[in-house]
Amino acid sequence: MSDATKILNDLKQKKYAPVYFLCGSEPYFIDQVSDYIENNVLEESEKGFNQMLIYGKETTMEEILENAKRFPMMAERQVIIVKEAQHLTKQLPKLESYLEQPQSTTLLVFAYKYKTPDGRSKVTKLLKKHAVFMESKPLYENKVPGFITDKLKQMGYQIDPNATRMLVEYLGTDLGKINNELSKLAIVHQPGSPITPQVIEDNIGISKDYNNFELRKALGMRDTVKVHRIINYFADNPKDNPLVLTTAQLFTFFTQLLKVHTVRDKNPQAVAKAVGINPYFVQELLTAAKNYPMKYCSRAIKLIREMDVKSKGVGTYKADHADLLKELMVNIMSK
Repeated sequence: MSDATKILNDLKQKKYAPVYFLCGSEPYFIDQVSDYIENNVLEESEKGFNQMLIYGKETTMEEILENAKRFPMMAERQVIIVKEAQHLTKQLPKLESYLEQPQSTTLLVFAYKYKTPDGRSKVTKLLKKHAVFMESKPLYENKVPGFITDKLKQMGYQIDPNATRMLVEYLGTDLGKINNELSKLAIVHQPGSPITPQVIEDNIGISKDYNNFELRKALGMRDTVKVHRIINYFADNPKDNPLVLTTAQLFTFFTQLLKVHTVRDKNPQAVAKAVGINPYFVQELLTAAKNYPMKYCSRAIKLIREMDVKSKGVGTYKADHADLLKELMVNIMSK
């Protein structure tokens, strides 16, 4: 993400490079940079003759370079954006000579999504040396809340940490999907008014009371009644609450508790740093750690793994996911 931020800052200051090679498995940052170039480098009056959008499936590297070498018409520069450039993988070596002497009045942009070129190849080494080379990687789950908070701040909004957790649980780490949902929220929600769990429930359809984070919290407090109320809701709404997602959240929860047990300094900041969470949620983990000593956390992880295997049909026949989850909750909370 820092690479994309740096590139965007340079672009906003009109510090242009002749070649941009944007690659990697996270398309969001690739789109962010290529869209900015498409929308902002040239004036609208200049785009007709000096901006080209080309698709990798429909062209050759020879055609791209032929266009890149021409001079702009009545403008300081021209922009050529090659979308779906991953379809040109076998033709990348043809780019080598151009990289050594690129046309200074051309911005040639390759949007090479979902993969990266072979780092051992000559062309990749030349791209890293002579072009702006960005490898866009997915964010780890613990970095996504910060992404959401920063994105909303740029849009003029504040968000409650619990609302952020709801979004992460529901949307995962797909930044494109997250960005779309945040844009929808911005349309219906007034700036200056915090985005709360209720706002998320009303506008995105995620329940603020019946979700995996509330299940974790109830489990950590050994609130049996609430735990079973939540898993009964999950059983009634299986499409919105897939077992695989609940399993992953429970595994993460007890793994975090194990880390809490290893931290000598139980200061919230120290715990937050060790576990990799927002300090806002440390007290929740400290409470759970008191209710689940280290050996119980290890046992819970073992039980979760066993249930995960059963849910996939190993060692059982057509196991009902709701029944498996109920059994897991009983076994975890028993002493």
